[in-house]
Amino acid sequence: MSFRIVVLAKQVPDTRNVGKDTMKVDGTVNRAALPAIFNPEDLNALEMALAIKDRIPGATITVVTMGPTRAADIIREAMYRGADDGILITDKKFAGSDTLATSYAISLAVKKIGNMDVVIAGRQAIDGDTAQVGPQTAEKLDIPQITYAEEVMAVSEKTITIKRRLERGIEWVESAFPCLITVHSSAPACRTRHAKRVMKYKKAMTISEQQDADQDYTTLISVKPYLKIEEWSASDVDANMEQLGLSGSPTKVKKIDNVIFAQKESIVLTASEEEIAGLVKELVDGHIVG
Repeated sequence: MSFRIVVLAKQVPDTRNVGKDTMKVDGTVNRAALPAIFNPEDLNALEMALAIKDRIPGATITVVTMGPTRAADIIREAMYRGADDGILITDKKFAGSDTLATSYAISLAVKKIGNMDVVIAGRQAIDGDTAQVGPQTAEKLDIPQITYAEEVMAVSEKTITIKRRLERGIEWVESAFPCLITVHSSAPACRTRHAKRVMKYKKAMTISEQQDADQDYTTLISVKPYLKIEEWSASDVDANMEQLGLSGSPTKVKKIDNVIFAQKESIVLTASEEEIAGLVKELVDGHIVG
């Protein structure tokens, strides 16, 4: 059977290294100032997609990401782990997009792919923590959504049953296809790279990467078409330019703070009973214990 899974993934700045040069004057993130990584919960989403693929013969996985040319790195990474192909949505017109503009562009790409059965994404990205893009994309596609997914309990050609991780427990939800699923960080971690797939896909490139490398891969791709990573611009997905980028984004990032927990003071104690008794009295007087 033909069963198509679309995984939404994002290359994000490593927010563990936020510094003074992280913000631009227009309120957007200076991504060039931070190392780029595969969004962690999108890796959980990829693993869920791979688990479904393992259960359904003939299923395929297409990874979709929106970002600059370098974002093709996470498509290759997904292919090393089991994805079949990928599409990079890239255009200067997408710059500064908030969740509304991002979900608009992604939904257009998914519609262009067509014939998809399930869309799977991480619950949220670590550079925004909004958890909005997945649900907004589902609304724009007009399909059911299951959020906070933790495990696939059952899947058939027509339905899927998901265990959701909630704040005070779990629940099982069944949905017909097509649907969109966002995956919680408590879901199984993604499998590692497969050495044979790394060797197979290490030369996979977008057209922009080929141009930047000043190399002609025409012959290679004609012989090995699986090495071509599709690259779509705003016009390729028939986007309304007013709904993209900063003009299509009603929310703006005003400020980013790098919070560092520092020790204010410390007390060094010996084993003497008086010092221990003094510490206990201080803790009780400060209403920390007792």
